[in-house]
Amino acid sequence: MSVGADTAGARRQLPLALTIGDPAGIGPDIALLSWTLRNAQNLPPFVVFGDAAILQERARQLDLEVPVATVQQSADAWDLFSRALPVQPVTGDGNRPGTTNDRIVVAAIEDATAATARGETLAVVTNPIAKQSLQSIPLEYPGHTAFLGHLAARHWPASAPVRPVMMLVAEDLRVVPATVHIPLREVPRILTVELLIDTVRTTAKALRQSFAIRRPRIAVAGLNPHAGEGGLIGEEEATIIEPAIAALAAEGLSIAGPLSADSMFHPAARAEYDVAIAMYHDQALIPLKALSFDTGVNVTLGLPFIRTSPDHGTAYALAGTGKARPHSLIAALRLAAELGARRTAPQVTVS
Repeated sequence: MSVGADTAGARRQLPLALTIGDPAGIGPDIALLSWTLRNAQNLPPFVVFGDAAILQERARQLDLEVPVATVQQSADAWDLFSRALPVQPVTGDGNRPGTTNDRIVVAAIEDATAATARGETLAVVTNPIAKQSLQSIPLEYPGHTAFLGHLAARHWPASAPVRPVMMLVAEDLRVVPATVHIPLREVPRILTVELLIDTVRTTAKALRQSFAIRRPRIAVAGLNPHAGEGGLIGEEEATIIEPAIAALAAEGLSIAGPLSADSMFHPAARAEYDVAIAMYHDQALIPLKALSFDTGVNVTLGLPFIRTSPDHGTAYALAGTGKARPHSLIAALRLAAELGARRTAPQVTVS
């Protein structure tokens, strides 16, 4: 996931828009640490959307010598990045309810997305937040992904309706959960043939367009142990998963399943597919985090712009202690630069 220094093209010269995340979490820590490793890790330039004072105070707590410089335009970050961490102040509505930190969280996401829509930044990379930040403002979105889908509709009104899909990416594994942040008991009710077909179509399109995989090989997990074992351990494979796979295969997709989830993530199995479609959150995230806990990246598919994120949470207990590790953010920055460089800029309208 390296980014060459000699990349050509106007969009490749744009900085990434990095949100500060929850100021009380490790977002500021890993943003600062990533900047200190910019040369060693050959990182693309990025501008932090947030509050310079928060970053300066966190740098003091961590005893990091990081010059923090405020910019008014994201484009200024490119030349500044080699000698200072560029920060673009957010324009949050001070009249909104919620804490100052919550307002910064929301404003950073809004402003970073708007900058990307205007063509000022290449892609959006989001630091971790707590879901209550979006609810306390109040915004009726269950998390980052749904909020970004709302912002996509705002800034790209000519695009097709957006249903974001979460994909987790590691060095040798990509996995997509068909259902995400819902109780396990709700999965059989939420899971439908239509949902699976839509999820796989969105995933296949993204792999072709952003990951340059001409004919993605897709593996689909079963929901039940042993993929239902012919109906002996559940019926969802026969009534939901198999019909979806048949419909997608008829469209020409290279797709296999339903596969027993307990045997589809060992090295030989992973070599047979480009992406695994899981039925629920932990079925997808447990193998990925077991393989690549520090370097997994969350990529949102189905948006008219590139968005990546570290695959971890706010880790409040680690904030300001020096124990936070920036590896997942570094991987997210690199991947965002690669995907952004491949994607053709869409026509946008910013409201």
